[in-house]
Amino acid sequence: MILVTGGLGFIGSHTVVALQEKGHEVLIIDDLSNSTLEVLEGIEAASGTRPKFQELNLQNSLGVAEVFKSHNITGIIHFAAAKAVGESVEKPIAYYQNNLGSLLNLLAEIENSNKPIPFIFSSSCTVYGEATELPISESSPVKPAMSPYGNTKQVGEEILVDTVKAVKNFRAISLRYFNPIGAHPSNAIGELPLGKPQNLVPFITQTAAGLYPKLTVFGNDYPTPDGTNVRDYIHVVDLAEAHVVALERILGRKSTDAYEVFNLGTGKGSSVLEVIESFERVSGQKLTYEIGKRRAGDVIAAYADTTKAHEVLGWKTKRSLDEAVASAWAWEKKIRDLQ
Repeated sequence: MILVTGGLGFIGSHTVVALQEKGHEVLIIDDLSNSTLEVLEGIEAASGTRPKFQELNLQNSLGVAEVFKSHNITGIIHFAAAKAVGESVEKPIAYYQNNLGSLLNLLAEIENSNKPIPFIFSSSCTVYGEATELPISESSPVKPAMSPYGNTKQVGEEILVDTVKAVKNFRAISLRYFNPIGAHPSNAIGELPLGKPQNLVPFITQTAAGLYPKLTVFGNDYPTPDGTNVRDYIHVVDLAEAHVVALERILGRKSTDAYEVFNLGTGKGSSVLEVIESFERVSGQKLTYEIGKRRAGDVIAAYADTTKAHEVLGWKTKRSLDEAVASAWAWEKKIRDLQ
């Protein structure tokens, strides 16, 4: 059974669907801090299978131990983490407690189990900090993080590096992904942040749906072609499929090293204004937005060199920016009943 932590979240739910489509049995653990039980219905609608589910905060070490006692865990994909860059600047202690505590509890149970349990870690391009060269490859230096969130990913990777050295037959892969957007083509699951969105695309779609009067673009004085931040926006379904490929790489004994790292992105950077233009193109409507001040913790530009993922994992993206934005808008219209 594959344990997916944070499996009712945005990326987690899409990965559960991808796993089940490949025939894997899934157990989801989620504390519902940024998701709802309704996502289970969506997963079932999208995949035709309802996964097992347990509500649990992974900082509860006794609860984590009970999960391992009660289920035959054969692989773990670990998403459960707080993820808002801006919020992490405001609440660093909460981010370190949650993101690192949950990882440590899982690894402790793997060590106690005395069996090789493949571990896929949800990492981030934030580990590269403000990159001096673009595109960013896996050999790019890991720089001081621009936010506590980014630092939890850096420290999480360091913990995994030490753990694979110490725990016999333990293998792990860190997937450093860039900016996931979009929704499942079934329109059964998508991004649904609780409260005010911290990410660009859901803020765009919620503004277009009338939840907010206008979108704020955080700065237009960056050294980029149009002055706004540049990111590598990847369709969440492409990203989900990469997690399955990575897990099956370890399960199939194809890993060349006990610990491996892969960038997941499209290899193309798009500015904030280009994403807005994409939305206006696919939706046929103008978006109201204003230019605001820069936001703490934001890097200027980040997009991936995906050569290693192509050549080693045998994975590459299939879906375009317009497809991703269109699917996000279709999902937004569904949940707001705007069809």
